[in-house]
Parts: sequence; C-alpha cells; structure tokens
Amino acid sequence: MFFSFEQEGDQGVNVLKQHLQSTIFTLLERGASQHKIHELTGVDRKTIRRYQAIYESQQAVGANSPTTAPTGVAEPAGARIPPPQAPPSPRPPAPARAAPVKPFDFARSASEPHREWIEQQVRLQRNAQAIYQDLVDQFGFTASYDSVKRFVRALRHVDPEQFDRLAFIVGEESQVDYGEGAPTLDPKTGRYRKPRLFVMTLRYSRRSFRRVVWKSSKQVWAQLHEEAFRYFGGSTQYVVLDNLREGVITPDLYEPEINRLYAAMLEHYGVVADPARVRDPNRKGTVEHAIKHTQDTALKGRRFESIEAQNEFLMHWEENWAARRIHGSARRQVQAMFQEEKPHLQALPLTGFRYFKEVVRTVNDDTTVSIDRSNYAARPAPIGSLVCVRVYDTTLEIRDRRTQELLRTHPRHTEPGSLELPESERPFNPSRQTSLALASAGDIGPRAKALCQHLFDAEGRVGHRGMWGIVALAKKYPTWLVEQACDHALRHHLYRYRQVRAVVERLFEQALERLDRAPQLALPLTQEHALIRPAAEYGALFNAGAQHSAGTHPSTTGETE
Repeated sequence: MFFSFEQEGDQGVNVLKQHLQSTIFTLLERGASQHKIHELTGVDRKTIRRYQAIYESQQAVGANSPTTAPTGVAEPAGARIPPPQAPPSPRPPAPARAAPVKPFDFARSASEPHREWIEQQVRLQRNAQAIYQDLVDQFGFTASYDSVKRFVRALRHVDPEQFDRLAFIVGEESQVDYGEGAPTLDPKTGRYRKPRLFVMTLRYSRRSFRRVVWKSSKQVWAQLHEEAFRYFGGSTQYVVLDNLREGVITPDLYEPEINRLYAAMLEHYGVVADPARVRDPNRKGTVEHAIKHTQDTALKGRRFESIEAQNEFLMHWEENWAARRIHGSARRQVQAMFQEEKPHLQALPLTGFRYFKEVVRTVNDDTTVSIDRSNYAARPAPIGSLVCVRVYDTTLEIRDRRTQELLRTHPRHTEPGSLELPESERPFNPSRQTSLALASAGDIGPRAKALCQHLFDAEGRVGHRGMWGIVALAKKYPTWLVEQACDHALRHHLYRYRQVRAVVERLFEQALERLDRAPQLALPLTQEHALIRPAAEYGALFNAGAQHSAGTHPSTTGETE
C-alpha cells in the first residue's frame, strides 16, 4: 500500500494527509504499538514516531489544562487532537532541565520492563531466540518474538576493533611487502600484465622504496632488500615482513623458520627479521598503507611499455610527491623526517652480500661430496651423513645440516671430474672392487691394467670411478683401441678418465677415416681355380638329378616301371 504526501505551505515540512493523521492518532489512543500502526497504515515508523511525540505532548498539555473535556464526552480523534498544518514559526526555548529525547524513548517496547535482565543476557552473547524463550518460561512473557528481537537489536552494538598505535625510534624498524604494480607490457607474450610491486617503508619517517619485478624468488627478494638499503643509505635494526615463502619457510608464532639465504643477507647488513603473525597484516600497517597509496595515487589508470619505465616513474613520484607530502598523523613532511632519521641508520658494509645456492648432499664412502660432477672433501662429516653445501661463484662451503657450522671451504672447480681431496685424507685400503676393476682392466690389455693400477696408487678408493670408466670404454669401442689409448696416456702422463676417453674417441675417428680412404680393389673374373670344378661334372650332376626325379614320379601316360 502506498500513500501520497502533501507539502505544507512554505515551511518545507512533509505531513500526512488528514485521514492518515486521524488514523494514527486513533490507534495511538487505543494503545497500538508503532509496529502495529506501520502494518495497518504502511506509514514509515519514523513518521509514526514523530506523530506519537505530538500526540503525547498534546496529551500532557490537555491533562494540565483546566478546560479538559468531560470524560463521558466523545469527540472525534481528528477534532480532539487537530494535527498541526504548519509548525509555529518561532520555536520556544527548551526548558533548562529538559533532557534530550532519544528516538528509542518514543517506542515503548513490551520488553522494556525486563531491560536489565535482557542486557545481562546480551552481554553473555546470547541470541534473541534464547532470550525470548527464557522470558516466556521465567517471566510469563506474552508479547511476540519480533518484539524481543527488535529490542535486542537496539541493545546490541559492536565495538569497533581497537588497534594500538605503535611508536618507534629513528632507524629502528622498516616494513616490507609485495603488492601489484600497474599493467606493463610483457616482452615475452606481448600482452599487458601486472608485475609484483616491492615496497620497503621506514617506520619512523614513512619514506619508501618501490620497485616492480616480473618474478620473485628467494634471491630476488633478498636483492630488493639490498637495493632498498643502498637507496636509504643505511639499514634499520629490524625488518617486519609477511610470512611469504621468499622470507619465511615455516610460519610459527614463537619460532618462525627464516629462509637461510634471506637470513644470511640480513645478517650481513646487521638486520633482524621480525615476521608478523599469521593473518595479522595490521602489524605492518605502514607498508600496507604505502602500497595502497602507491596503487591508488601513483599507478591508478596508468600503463607502461616496460618494467624499466615503471620503475623510473616510481622513483620520480617518490622523490617529487610522496617524499614531500605532509603525513596525516605525524603532521610533518616525510622528507624532513627522513633527514632526521637517516643519520641513525646502520652503516652499510664495504662489500655487498655474496649470493649462493644451497643444496643437500650425502657424504660418499670416500669422504667426499659430489657437486656439478666434481668431488670435494667433506671431513669431519661422517660417511653417509647429510651436509649442506653453499655453492658460490668461485668457492663453496660445506656446513653441518643441523647447526649450520662451517666444516670445509674449497675453491669451486668448473671442469667436471675434478677432485679436491688432500693426500692425507685419501683412503688407500684395497677392496674387492679394486681387485675386480684391475682384473677387468687386465682383460683389455697390460697397458690398461697398468693405467688403472696407477690410478689406484695415486688416488686410492677415489680412483675407483676412473678405473671403472676405463673398463667401460671396452664395451663401446674395440679393446685394441682402448689398449692403445691407455698406452698413449701412460706415455704422456694422462691419468684422468676423461682424457683417456678423449684419446679413444680420437683413435676411433681416425680408424673410420682410414677405412673411408682405403681404395676398393676390383678383382678379375677367372674360369680356372682350384675351387672351381669342370663344367662336365656340373652337367653330370644335373643329369643324375633329372633321372632320379623321373624314376620316382609316375609318367604322364599312366605307365609305371
């Protein structure tokens, strides 16, 4: 049901039509609730509340008036309480002791007598249905459930979530996180896509470093930190990060496991990682706000043709706009606070961090570990144990897997088959494998056995690999070629398997070339030779065969011999 409204005079006040006003006053006189009047008339409850206030005020005036109508006289509701067609122009001043009227005071709920008990139940987090059931059982409540539900909804309010405002000293903390950059043309696909936006923000001054990258990894994550430290001219004492895989291997409230490459980089710069709790991004709200500010202000609606162009724009925007803004809560310029904080940042080391690749290896029975087809001594790590190997550009480190204690450092070999094992650590005890390898080499030839014996005498059990490699060459190439290659290796002091294999391959290619260059001799045809019988003997053999065939098969005439 819809009702029309008429605008009264020049006062700009919307009032109901006369019949609706009379209906509302009549229902109020009979004690109907606002909810019941709304169901019957369709008038908004705020409008009903306004007319209820008018009704109550006029009732109070009529009760104090000496000209009150007699009780037995019945008057129409509209005549008894004429609705004001226009409010009085000058509003009388409110009484000095009059309290402000709350909207809820106009609506007298049936649950009002039980307010105190209902408030206790609401504080216990009980729902309206349970409160209604107890009202009926314990207090004989006769009103409807909807009345209780509305009353509980008015009482229940949700307190806003409270956050502590943290304060930090200069140079104490920085916060880092990833976001999404602006759409950028990908050179590989030719399409626009959003790169990853790295942001590091100094907690005290709110100065930020921003960089976009296509892909992230453990090393990229650490390198971005280094670039940020160099950009600021120093490092903070702590860095707060999210629990992403590039920084935290295992999130934990008490003992999070930090990625070793990332932890080593931070240790190089004297920084301590402080991961935020899981699903608690407000701990690093400064960098969260910096990312949103970058996306909404600097990058919103922009496209870039290259990743370099976007990084150049971000640097320009930081220097010319973000750093010169007045921070909302601090009420100071970001650049001015950064100039105050910069002398308190930790000094950068003279050299940058050396990045490495960490792998896990098992110590072989010759006390070495294999890295890129080369072997390196791993003592004092026991045989069969697992060790961590950090592979740098020119060196490698062997560390205990559990404590990360440094065990050995070796120069890194680039040629496969290299061995880094001191003479004093080489085991020279012969085994059954030694005897078997020497016996197999003896089957090839004496020079092959002599070469294998020399490998064992020089390297011990480590030389078993080279010995078996030489023996295996005889399975692919002729034995005389392998023997010839071993003789060449002994004469020229070539004691590595790969060198012997190269000699065998070269000799094999030379043999094939000689076969290709060998002339093909044309043999003359001859009629007389010791292996060639006379033609008469071949004729007699053919006749004997024909007679034998004629004697064993019936003739075509049907006669038999």
